[in-house]
Amino acid sequence: MTWLITGGAGYIGAHVARAMTEAGERVAVLDDLSGGAAERLPDGVPLVRGSVLDRDAVDRALKEHGVTGVVHLAAKKQVGESVEKPLLYYRENVHGLTVLLEAVVAAGVRSFLFSSSAAVYGMPDVDLVTEGTPCLPINPYGETKLAGEWLVRATGAAHGLSTACLRYFNVAGAARPELADTGVFNIIPMMFDRITRGERPRVFGDDYATPDGTCVRDYIHIEDLATAHLAAARRLAERPDGGDLTLNVGTGRGVSVREMADLIGEVTGRPDLAPEVGPRRPGDPARVVAANDLITRTLGWSPRHDVRSMVVSAWEGWRLHHPDASAG
Repeated sequence: MTWLITGGAGYIGAHVARAMTEAGERVAVLDDLSGGAAERLPDGVPLVRGSVLDRDAVDRALKEHGVTGVVHLAAKKQVGESVEKPLLYYRENVHGLTVLLEAVVAAGVRSFLFSSSAAVYGMPDVDLVTEGTPCLPINPYGETKLAGEWLVRATGAAHGLSTACLRYFNVAGAARPELADTGVFNIIPMMFDRITRGERPRVFGDDYATPDGTCVRDYIHIEDLATAHLAAARRLAERPDGGDLTLNVGTGRGVSVREMADLIGEVTGRPDLAPEVGPRRPGDPARVVAANDLITRTLGWSPRHDVRSMVVSAWEGWRLHHPDASAG
């Protein structure tokens, strides 16, 4: 098998490329580098610079590298931006996927792994979110991921592809500091950013129906997410005659925002910066935690890293990219 990883130079994509190559899989990457960096790629992994919207670039990547399976990670992924720019998100995430699938079918590729998101569930009112929990996305980003799942499954059924959709929860951490997330869009880097500036971490709402009043989330270490992609890709390679999987990727353990803020204060050496509580953000559900028993049964995968290791590795990466940050 040779796998083409779209978006393989991004934060998640580079970790998936690393996990797959270290496991002996042949990998090539397609990335327009709008949010990725070529230096993140493992040595020897070829890069085709281009977008999934560019059919010629996709065709060239599939042909030049003899691709037999695709791991599709390239996407726009910021919830707030998706609300402001829904046309951009549908163009990039849905139309881009359509172009990619058309090329995949034409090239005779037999395996397709789609990187989805827990955003497809919206605001689930359940203790644990299972794959059978109704999908009711509440923003364009989540809508595009759900539409993507529909496209992938329908294409697989019509053309005999083996397909999988991985719905991952809140991703954090880094395998190595240089691979860390450089954006300031998720809770951990957002708190790092404020601490670096000597400001108190911000908590959005403390009046939820949770043990400490703050939102509860399921955080998955990026290395565990990468090995989940590896396990799913290998399962698809074993079943080239069709079939589909839809699986949550999470730990099954909830961590509150206040607990996360306390841990971040400890790891960064700034426990004195007590969280600053602000109003709720619209659309934030009280609790979103994965049921992960299906992926464990199906792929034999289970998470290995705890929340502390996520925060410690993320802080090491933050300090590398932000030398003005406190050494803790």
